[in-house]
Amino acid sequence: MDYRKLLKNIILLSAMLFVLCCLAVFVIDPFFHYHKPVLGLKAVLNEKEYQCIGTIRNFDYDALIVGSSVCENYNNGWINEKFDVNSIKAIRSYGATADLCYFIDEAYANHDIKKIFYNIDPGSLAGMPQLTFESTGCPMYLYDHNAFNDIEYLLNKDVLFSRIPYMISKSYIGNYDEGDSYNWGQWKEFNSDMVLGLYIRKHSISTMKAKDYYKEECQANIDLLTDIVEAHPETEFYFFVPPYSFVWWDNIYRYGDTDAYINNMKMCASKLLEYNNVRFYYFLDDEDIVTNLENYMDVLHFSPDINYEIVLRLSEPQNELKISDLDNVFDYSKIFADRCVNELIVPYEDILLVQPEDED
Repeated sequence: MDYRKLLKNIILLSAMLFVLCCLAVFVIDPFFHYHKPVLGLKAVLNEKEYQCIGTIRNFDYDALIVGSSVCENYNNGWINEKFDVNSIKAIRSYGATADLCYFIDEAYANHDIKKIFYNIDPGSLAGMPQLTFESTGCPMYLYDHNAFNDIEYLLNKDVLFSRIPYMISKSYIGNYDEGDSYNWGQWKEFNSDMVLGLYIRKHSISTMKAKDYYKEECQANIDLLTDIVEAHPETEFYFFVPPYSFVWWDNIYRYGDTDAYINNMKMCASKLLEYNNVRFYYFLDDEDIVTNLENYMDVLHFSPDINYEIVLRLSEPQNELKISDLDNVFDYSKIFADRCVNELIVPYEDILLVQPEDED
């Protein structure tokens, strides 16, 4: 037997398999790292940590839906129809300001953006103004601009044997709606039993923090937002605070955060509304929504019906906050927060799960 010829054939076959695997991933590209969908494939988007950055860099669009997991149940088509745009989502589960601003900067690198719809989660204003992609385990070979580490994508067994077949099947079988990118609402239940069953209440009540407790972090996060707003006067920004359930107000009260969180949101609204290209909306004390636990699956996350309602409200100018409204709006928010704690949660106290030990 000619072992040299056998070795040569093995090497040749291995090289061919190497090239074919890389070519398959490059052409199908389920994470859209290199290009938008081709060959009649649809934009099958269900893994934001792997796909979001690629769509931002490579898709065609002129509007962004930016935010945390509460933004995943918007259908892009709702925004497109109401605002005459072509939108995609820029989603980060944690809603960290620095991460979302990084997405926005990447979008501006190759796109002209008409409108940005930015969901401000209250907790994000109190968070550290630093990128969290690497520290939370995101696949950095997709986020950086280093072509040499793309081998982790091009020769990825999970991509070849799971993600590519899934994308092909969703594209050619059934009626997959590309507007439902990252949507999880269709698999969840929304009712009071879900909310109350998942809420583990802190037994004791912490001392209320001073209203400026998070001032330094809040100002740094506001600065990240205003830097983008100032740099892009051609873009119209729709900032909005989402309608968490009233149980959320009980939760932050028990950790002593109510006054500080309300002050953070007022600081943010006050600064952003100084810009002519900014609109600001506040839904945290919208009683029609937040007092009805049938709208929620847990303390924070609401049903797609509420996402649709938010789109309708964003399209109606009478719902915008003005600088002159802020004192009244946030004074009322404090009154409503107290009502949530002292009235609305009281009928459920006997059935709430309580932490075995307090965690401040």
